[in-house]
Amino acid sequence: MPIDRRRFLGGALGAGAIGVRSASAEPALTDLDRAAAAPVLKREGLTSPVIVDSLRLLRKDGEHFVHVRSRDGAEGASVVNPPRADYLDKILKQLVMPFFVGKDARELEDLLWELYRWKDNYKLYGLAFWCPQAWVELAILDMLGRIAGRPMGALLGDVVRQEVPFYVASGRRDTTPEAEVEHLRSLVEQSGAKALKFRVGGRMSRNADAMPGRTEKLIPLVRKAFGDALDIHADANSSYDPPQAIRVGRMLEEARAVYFEEPCPFDHLEDTRAVADALGIPVAGGEQESSDWRFRWMIANRGVDIVQPDLHYYGGMIRSVRVARMAALAKMPTTVHISGGFGFVYMLHFASCVPEVGRYQEYKLGTEKYGAWFDPQVRVKDGRMTVPTGPGTGIRDLAGLLKGAEEV
Repeated sequence: MPIDRRRFLGGALGAGAIGVRSASAEPALTDLDRAAAAPVLKREGLTSPVIVDSLRLLRKDGEHFVHVRSRDGAEGASVVNPPRADYLDKILKQLVMPFFVGKDARELEDLLWELYRWKDNYKLYGLAFWCPQAWVELAILDMLGRIAGRPMGALLGDVVRQEVPFYVASGRRDTTPEAEVEHLRSLVEQSGAKALKFRVGGRMSRNADAMPGRTEKLIPLVRKAFGDALDIHADANSSYDPPQAIRVGRMLEEARAVYFEEPCPFDHLEDTRAVADALGIPVAGGEQESSDWRFRWMIANRGVDIVQPDLHYYGGMIRSVRVARMAALAKMPTTVHISGGFGFVYMLHFASCVPEVGRYQEYKLGTEKYGAWFDPQVRVKDGRMTVPTGPGTGIRDLAGLLKGAEEV
């Protein structure tokens, strides 16, 4: 029996559920605007100016860091999403980091707007600008959290959860359906996940599959292999036009999948909405989105059922919290996309303070190495991850971690 998308959303909101949207409960645009405009950063414990003295891009052991220091000697750092620093470093060092030097970091929200205008940065609108902005914002939030003695989530809202359920995702399309099922089985066994995601279609492929017949065979095979013990998701990565997306969506409904991600080209909002309107299964999207106004359109017009800003591609935590506030008015969950590596830690902080997150957040194998950076360590067990509780990002020994790092 097909899943009713509105009934699902009540469950998708989990413990923070605020009910299922009725057709007559569309949020007014003015309400969305007020939700997005309300201050995000909480300044308790930040009584004195925090003047930025320096910002540097560092590299150590294959990782890139943005390091910030105040004139009073407070420090913070962010871990850059790979491999963007290799080609966005000039934008970061020429058009983002210099702007913050001499500014009071407590004014971060207003500074982000002024950065957007500075040196015509708005002309770089998109991932190329938002990633460097996010790296600096995350470093400053880490520093402010260390000064205030509070975790990053507590700077952005009230901490409402200390553990986050997760799914594990396969990023492959080069596998036969049978090989993909074995790959998924390995991911589940290694992670303990209670949900999984696999890829369908050919990725921006104009309806072409990754190999002939792969999607049609894979969807029922995954459900047969895992039974009803796990929730399953599928990501099309912009593969389809609406008719083909609806056909694939019907297959996912038959397999009792819990959502269908990015069925149509990510920037064709009307096509995505047409698919969401036609299906019972909830449709997710937004990982490539760079515009406040397009997220507003998606929410006001129910272009998707689950919004997915990427914490780096969309410009950081503050902008993403604003999207989540708008989505909450429409009874829609926000499940942020993460771009690999250390990004899952920022996802944990986001999920800790946003009441209306989806039932699962993404976890990638290979990120276990970061757990030892925290005290207590980030724990992955029984399909759940613990949220770091230390100040800022929660890294235990920042000076030790950065010792020997070279400036890039």
